[in-house]
Amino acid sequence: MTYHLAGDSTVAPMTGDGPMAGWGHFLHEYVDAPVRNLAFGGATTESFIASGSWGELIAGAGPGDTVVIQFGHNDQKEPDLLGSRAGYTDRLRRFVAETRERGATPVLCTSCERRWFDGGAITPTHGDYPNAVRDLAHELDTGLVDLNVFTTWLYEDLGDEGSRGLLSHYAPGETRDWPDGLVDDTHFRIEGARKVASFVARSLRALERRDGDRPARGAEIT
Repeated sequence: MTYHLAGDSTVAPMTGDGPMAGWGHFLHEYVDAPVRNLAFGGATTESFIASGSWGELIAGAGPGDTVVIQFGHNDQKEPDLLGSRAGYTDRLRRFVAETRERGATPVLCTSCERRWFDGGAITPTHGDYPNAVRDLAHELDTGLVDLNVFTTWLYEDLGDEGSRGLLSHYAPGETRDWPDGLVDDTHFRIEGARKVASFVARSLRALERRDGDRPARGAEIT
């Protein structure tokens, strides 16, 4: 059994010297199966197909495997091609169907929320895209991990100051990749990536327990 990850930079492996990383980089620390992470920065459902990454991923997936799919951050920037109830969900639907054709189990994820505070609350930034994923999971009877809900709760629970250490806020000279410093409320640093990876792992185990050690179609973890 292998976990195969499809997604954007919030899932992708660490590049350079870090400490910026997607949650997929650390998933192997919390699961008892190999993790194959093909996510990459800037990916949309369309570019993941066009780059050949989806073909590579699905060719390596087989019976008993799980394919975890998280897109939306970049799809929302191309609403004409990748509208939430059009091109975006059309491609997610294809991913689910082709995963099942390989005998593997698909799990959809909503996008991790951006850490944009308005007072003590996080401002939603993904529009209809998370709801479109929730509705699609229900329609296709597919497992769902609601990272949009989880990360919103996580940031609000820690508060504006406490949650800052989960995202890519670097002081000048702190990291070689950003010598002048960085304030980025979308991408995780190691601490945040590990928090999300731990939640994804617990969610996957819960889904698996609901369907005899395989993700339960239609089960939702929030």
